[in-house]
Amino acid sequence: MATPHINAEMGDFADVVLMPGDPLRAKHIAETFLEDVREVNNVRGMLGFTGTYKGRKISVMGHGMGIPSCSIYTKELITDFGVKKIIRVGSCGAVRMDVKLRDVVIGMGACTDSKVNRIRFKDHDFAAIADFDMVRNAVDAAKALGVDARVGNLFSADLFYSPDGEMFDVMEKYGVLGVE
Repeated sequence: MATPHINAEMGDFADVVLMPGDPLRAKHIAETFLEDVREVNNVRGMLGFTGTYKGRKISVMGHGMGIPSCSIYTKELITDFGVKKIIRVGSCGAVRMDVKLRDVVIGMGACTDSKVNRIRFKDHDFAAIADFDMVRNAVDAAKALGVDARVGNLFSADLFYSPDGEMFDVMEKYGVLGVE
């Protein structure tokens, strides 16, 4: 049954959904890597697709910019469409000087300046961490492909243009690899 933000039906999405922020990146991923692709969402231009990858049903859908937008789509996918795993894919800005352009970064945890989790967890902090098996599988897959992947903490910011110029220095000091 459709939701206010997703016009799909139950069963349209796979158990696993890859989620870039940009809906056009979702379209590119679907058209490049999936077979038997069909569009399952287009509400407000937030494109979602389902197809198969090496025989396995996989979906890919954009989530827009920022934590509030991402929160809407992930909540509806999990609650209303039965999605079991969501994997954020896309790009991030490097925080550390040793993280170079096109380096592969696997997020093990995320810190944020967003108030979304404070609202959701009744004014308490929540340490958002990735599923260990998924991180290990991503690292193993990268190694098998000869890719040197960096694993660590990411920073998810509400503001793209932060007025706090020292924020990145603090993030670097505490080992954050990238910001998105």
